[in-house]
Amino acid sequence: MDYPKVGLALGSGGARGFAHIGVVKVLQEEGIPIHFIAGSSMGALVGALLAVGHDMDQLYKMSNSFRRKFFMDFTVPNMGFISGSRIKEFIRIFSHQKNIEDCQTPLAIVATDLIKGEKVVFREGPIDQAVRASISIPGIFVPEKWDGKLLVDGGVIDRVPVSVVREMGADLVISVDVSHVKRDAEINNIYDVIMQSIDIMQLEVAHRREIDSDIMIKPKVGKYSSRAFTNIQEIISVGEEEARKHLPKIREAIEHWGEHLK
Repeated sequence: MDYPKVGLALGSGGARGFAHIGVVKVLQEEGIPIHFIAGSSMGALVGALLAVGHDMDQLYKMSNSFRRKFFMDFTVPNMGFISGSRIKEFIRIFSHQKNIEDCQTPLAIVATDLIKGEKVVFREGPIDQAVRASISIPGIFVPEKWDGKLLVDGGVIDRVPVSVVREMGADLVISVDVSHVKRDAEINNIYDVIMQSIDIMQLEVAHRREIDSDIMIKPKVGKYSSRAFTNIQEIISVGEEEARKHLPKIREAIEHWGEHLK
């Protein structure tokens, strides 16, 4: 059987993005290879750690020890409340100071050009800079400056980068959407305002991504806060559970992939 090249598109979603790890764990356990990874925001962070070669045990340990103090380096508000230096150093250490082109699994990271309103896709260069740009929630993080651009969260322009991973060469795309518009949500601070606004704006775009995907996995993480890194193991488990539900569809898609080529 001709085996398709499988691409994984990991979406934005803040702390809910730890569900990506559960999804990947199940795919690996079931022997489903991942040939390409594209990520936006939290999906970029998880995708980068996976692409550089961290195994699942390492990812689980890092996830369960992750705390907001790793990135809460407040600055005088100008273009954001958090400078982002602390999380950038965290990324640099755990990506082994590698460049994207040096990853074991081909990786693409999505950010948004705030000035031109365009998508920026990193396929080379330092991982820490690309991920730092991709996770820069506008209004919360100071934008990342790169090549004369001001870059913010990739989820603003491409919440689940299906087209990006397909352009990398994926024949079959498994996408993971962990964002959620919570109805009657409690809005208590500027972070809640910004995250809820982004999720609402992305609703229609996310629907199109689902159509474009071969398999769309949507872990039920709506009850968890996107900003509270307190239920990480539960969120990972939700990702595992939802991935297992999709295994028959994934296997079927792989099995029948070559039929349209005949």
